[in-house]
Amino acid sequence: MDEKKRMEIKIALAKHVVTLPDGSSLPSLGQGTWYMGEDPQVRDKEIKALQLGVELGMTLIDTAEMYGNGDSERLVGEAIKGRRNEVFLVSKVYPHHAGLDMISKACENSLKRLGTDHLDLYLLHWRGSVPLEETIEGMEKLREEGKILRWGVSNFDTVDMEELWNTPNGKNCVTNQVLYHLGSRGIDFDLLSWQREHNMPIMAYSPLAQGGSLRRQLLNDPTIHDIADKYNVQPLQIALAWTIRSNNVIAIPKAVQDEHVLANAEAATIEFTEEDLSRIDQVFPKPTRKMPLDII
Repeated sequence: MDEKKRMEIKIALAKHVVTLPDGSSLPSLGQGTWYMGEDPQVRDKEIKALQLGVELGMTLIDTAEMYGNGDSERLVGEAIKGRRNEVFLVSKVYPHHAGLDMISKACENSLKRLGTDHLDLYLLHWRGSVPLEETIEGMEKLREEGKILRWGVSNFDTVDMEELWNTPNGKNCVTNQVLYHLGSRGIDFDLLSWQREHNMPIMAYSPLAQGGSLRRQLLNDPTIHDIADKYNVQPLQIALAWTIRSNNVIAIPKAVQDEHVLANAEAATIEFTEEDLSRIDQVFPKPTRKMPLDII
């Protein structure tokens, strides 16, 4: 990809921003790291891919203590060494570490692995048996100590968000990270609109589908192919561009190859027409009833 195209991508990414409740602006496209750091043979390639993404403007990097039992955080720490101030760093805590007796230590361990003194955002990975009040209290304490700047949740459905919102200090939650892509639109029924009404963006993990029949459908659908041809891009780039179309969703696709990083970033240059979106809705329709929250 030539320098002119790279500059076009950077400009497009700079325009595609999502605003958090505290007024902070983030790129609509970040980088996921699930399964990264687990294979020493591709470690250098993974580090370079993350660094390329940051250079292009995908400055949000998402990881978790669960990923590779900390190996992903260690990899991210290596990738951002010397450029921490360029990155919006997100990690996640296990539900069984989210009580007052363990959340501080879990956070400290993540910070050590990442080689930093603070997280820009700390998420509860999914809801467990620890009461929300206790997790919120722990998050607020970490925020007061400066170890995290913001906190949020992950894999919460609408009823969970309502409960969180009505719990003391629950309104300090800044995002909810959930599965969302063209083949998994359940949140379009109520969760997405709930979060929009409460000024809280969604963070979409696995926005290109994790594999299997849904990913094949995205790759092979004639309508998606036709729209991809129209914009001279690949079908998965259409799927990714669709996910960030509203500037109310932050997508965090993972990429290990440089060409995949560039392809993900290029999705920000795609501007759909209403006709495009209508055609996509016909083949991947919005749900007409409440669906269970998809989790992988």
